[in-house]
Amino acid sequence: QVQLVESGGDLVQPGGSLRLSCAVSGFTLDLYAIGWFRQAPGKEREGVSCISASDGSTVYADSVKGRFTSSRDIAKNLVYLQMNSLRPEDTAVYYCARKLVFCALGHDEGPLYDYWGQGTQVTVSS
Repeated sequence: QVQLVESGGDLVQPGGSLRLSCAVSGFTLDLYAIGWFRQAPGKEREGVSCISASDGSTVYADSVKGRFTSSRDIAKNLVYLQMNSLRPEDTAVYYCARKLVFCALGHDEGPLYDYWGQGTQVTVSS
C-alpha cells in the first residue's frame, strides 16, 4: 500500500537545473517527513535533504545547501527536489524515503526511514 515513486532524473549539463518529484501513496504528507538521498556507484548513500511533515521546514546537506531546494504539494501527494547549479559530482541515483513527522541532521539517518522509492538517475555531464 505504501509507495514512493521518484521521477524527473535526466542527463543535464554542468550548471544546469533539474527538478525531481516523489509521488507518494498509502500515507499523507502531513504525517510523514520525506527525505532525499543519493548514491553513486561504489560510494556510500548520502542524505541530501528532508522536508518535515509538521510545517514543511527543510534541512540540507552542506554539499547541496544553497543549490537544492525541497518543497511539497500536500494536496497532490508530491514532494519535489529542485536542483540548481548542478555539478558532475551530483551524479547519482536519487531516492526519496519517508520518516515519521520530523527531519534531523547528524549521523546517518537512513535507518530511520521505513519506505523507499526505486530511485531515479541523475547524470551531470558535458
